[in-house]
Amino acid sequence: MALIHVENLRKVYRIDQEKVVALNRINLSVESGEICCILGTSGSGKSTLLNIMAGLEKPSKGRVMIDGVDVTALSEKDLALFRQKNVGFVFQSYNLMPTLTAVENVAMPLMFRGMNKEERNREAVKMLRAVSLGERLLHKPTQMSGGQQQRVGIARAFVAHPKIIFADEPTGNLDTKTTKEVMEIMVGMARKHNETLILVTHDKDIARYADRIVTVVDGNVKGDCINQSIVPAAQQSQPEKAALAGGKVS
Repeated sequence: MALIHVENLRKVYRIDQEKVVALNRINLSVESGEICCILGTSGSGKSTLLNIMAGLEKPSKGRVMIDGVDVTALSEKDLALFRQKNVGFVFQSYNLMPTLTAVENVAMPLMFRGMNKEERNREAVKMLRAVSLGERLLHKPTQMSGGQQQRVGIARAFVAHPKIIFADEPTGNLDTKTTKEVMEIMVGMARKHNETLILVTHDKDIARYADRIVTVVDGNVKGDCINQSIVPAAQQSQPEKAALAGGKVS
């Protein structure tokens, strides 16, 4: 069943007297539990599409339906509440709170849901162990590498088990080895919990992790194809297996 419906989506920016068409009547549906990659070069409109789907920007025309809710019609207050309950984000620049520890960063979405401190910290620790950061629980972002910070970002995105995770160039600041590790963790987690992952990238190698690749060129969908992901559906990372089994993960 389709979880997301994008209908006749159009986005036009005005720069002085000029109109710049970022998206031109995009129509797209994404199934529940699907790993969908939006692939495109810089300036193609892919990030604008993600931002509108996630409710971070308003379209000029059209609408986005998520689980039967028109998110483009929600007020800012209702939109914030909807995102808290249904959406997780993974950013290229990590977007961690520099004064907070890894546990505190990951626990933050649970605080907004009203969970008490002991319970949300317990869930945060479990998630950090699942991404191989069991020995970095009390470290702050400046005490961690880029790859470790992104793992914290992934743990934060998944900790509340949202219906959808939006990931905008999540490996853009990482080396090749760390990119592979991060992508396997992210795709593996989405599959394990049957969560929908919308991945935006310019990198065709990253697109290979998806079940489906939607190619955007100059604000238009130019390709939409099923892909055989390089992470098999049954694959689950060793750190996650250990965490779920109650084993120690460093």
